[in-house]
Amino acid sequence: PTEKDDLKKESKEVFGYPISIFFIIVNEFCERFSYYGMRAVLVLYFKYFLRWDDDLAISIYHTFVAFCYLTPILGAIIADSWLGKFKTIIYLSIVYAIGQVAMAVSAIHDITDSDRDGSPDNLTFHVVLSMAGLLLIALGTGGIKPCVAAFGGDQFGDHQDKQRRTFFSVFYLCINGGSLLSTIITPILRAQDCGIHSKSKCYSLAFGVPAALMAVSLVVFILGSGMYYKTKPEGNIMLKVSKCIGFAIKNRYRHRSRKYPKKEHWMDWAEEKYDKLLIAQIKIALRVLLLYIPLPMFWTLFDQKGSRWTLQATTMDGNFGSIVIQPDQMQTINPILILTLVPIMDSLVFPLIKKCGLHFTPLKKMTVGMILAALAFVCAAVIQLQIDKTLPVFPSASQSQLKFLNMGNTPITVEFPENHTFCTLLVIFFPEFINGMSTPVTVSSAAGHYGEIEPLHYSNYSEIKNGRATFTLQSGSQSCEYSKDFGFGGSYTFFIPSTLTFGPNCQESITESVDIKPNSVHMALQIPQYFLITAGEVMFSVTGLEFSYSQAPSNMKSVLQAGWLLTNAVGNFIVLIVAEIAKLPKQWTEYILFASLLVAVSIIFSIMASFYTYIDPTAIEAEFKKKVHDDEDDEDDKKKELQKSKEMEKRDSVSSDDEDKKYVQTSM
Repeated sequence: PTEKDDLKKESKEVFGYPISIFFIIVNEFCERFSYYGMRAVLVLYFKYFLRWDDDLAISIYHTFVAFCYLTPILGAIIADSWLGKFKTIIYLSIVYAIGQVAMAVSAIHDITDSDRDGSPDNLTFHVVLSMAGLLLIALGTGGIKPCVAAFGGDQFGDHQDKQRRTFFSVFYLCINGGSLLSTIITPILRAQDCGIHSKSKCYSLAFGVPAALMAVSLVVFILGSGMYYKTKPEGNIMLKVSKCIGFAIKNRYRHRSRKYPKKEHWMDWAEEKYDKLLIAQIKIALRVLLLYIPLPMFWTLFDQKGSRWTLQATTMDGNFGSIVIQPDQMQTINPILILTLVPIMDSLVFPLIKKCGLHFTPLKKMTVGMILAALAFVCAAVIQLQIDKTLPVFPSASQSQLKFLNMGNTPITVEFPENHTFCTLLVIFFPEFINGMSTPVTVSSAAGHYGEIEPLHYSNYSEIKNGRATFTLQSGSQSCEYSKDFGFGGSYTFFIPSTLTFGPNCQESITESVDIKPNSVHMALQIPQYFLITAGEVMFSVTGLEFSYSQAPSNMKSVLQAGWLLTNAVGNFIVLIVAEIAKLPKQWTEYILFASLLVAVSIIFSIMASFYTYIDPTAIEAEFKKKVHDDEDDEDDKKKELQKSKEMEKRDSVSSDDEDKKYVQTSM
């Protein structure tokens, strides 16, 4: 037994599991809830709270996600080379929690809402604080990502392989469970109205709950401190690999002249300084990393379900009868389908394909996953075409929109001198309530107080919830109620005529104008695209990780994990590059562009995959070690033979000297 096994025997166990892992599992659940909950409402926070346009909101969103997948490399280096996993998780979790608190504070509109209209007046303060918060969150969540699972695995002894495998399964379920619950709960919190002086959408609560969960995650992890098995930093393999590759390239450049003999592989130029086994392992890893080059394009499409698809849902009808689905809640379909499709694929689909005699290799599965993701974006494009038919036509940046309001009782004619266009108007668009009476009217509802409207004036435009709303109109001692069913995305103007008679029949006297029609394309139409993208994820992501681990040398798994996370980061940067270069006027054309790019990349990947030969790295390492061992034995045998030969020569020399001495004595 190892020292680790001896320590495990001394630690307390429940049902054969170390007690310490229960703290780690709770910690992971809370952390994933915190991350996915914040991320679920992030793009809507950018658009509706910070008032950014769609392109800027999406650009910052994908930049943030990209950094979340770049920082794990930094976290792994810090843990393996300096602090160790335990301290790295503690310190970066503190950074993480501070970032979440900063996001929650940045979403409190009352801090800068001096005119108390429900929206922040100093956006610079909120932007700076939110960007600082996102930077800290990216550093925290990415930094602990490679440490927590590995730290959990460290808690098991070598005799607990079965328990370790079960732990990783439960660990994966906690990730999806936290994601599922958070993407259901935080959009509900966001949809609430809150505020000290004036009410607004409660982004502060939607960010505050994830911040609280992150604090709980940190506290729970610290509580288990005395029970953890903590390994010491042993150096980071990624740094060692990078140095070895760098030395090989540098040495190859120094020996570029034709007078030097060629080597079988360019990595062989590192043999002067590095172990041959390490070089052989790097060669195997590089073969897999080469296949990673086309992979970022999949993540380019996949991560847009949290940005473009969420914004698409804001223009759709989320009324599912007794349940009203928020646009950012549609993302919950992904974790639900993941938990459903993974066991179905593993126990039914893949075995069935195998029985049919089809050789469905991991790389072929990944290619199919790419095609499914491309089809998901084709579905999104078709839905967008239907949505575009229902949207109003707004003026472009070079155009203006002119609206006329006739407050009188008779029609008027308006002439446009440029093209002599004539319009006959009775009442046209204007925000919310317009008072056509000669006396002030106060309008209020459960959704908010609209204040007193002066004669021939209008109220501020106000946002109300989907469903039926009742407004109370009051002028002096007289009052009446007006009710209306509101749909998603609709904009209405209500005209209070000068002839209004207060009483039970005032409902019929108020004139309603629909400025923008409510969303009519139902959110349920997004389900097929979510199904396709999730099926693609199962085929691509789950299979890709399995392939990478099966083809990686024993000490290179962390290197390939870093490479895999890097493909995700690059994919999010591609979203920014393609969207900026293309600048397509219609959203559906952008969906088709991304789908076409992924199809092209999947063809390239399938060609690269056809040249790949599957190997057993463990067998190759064992064979290589045996060869090295045999070479060392041969070298030892040669040394022994040489030593033996030298000893015999020495004996012969001594014997010859003795004979000479005897001869001299005899002669004397």
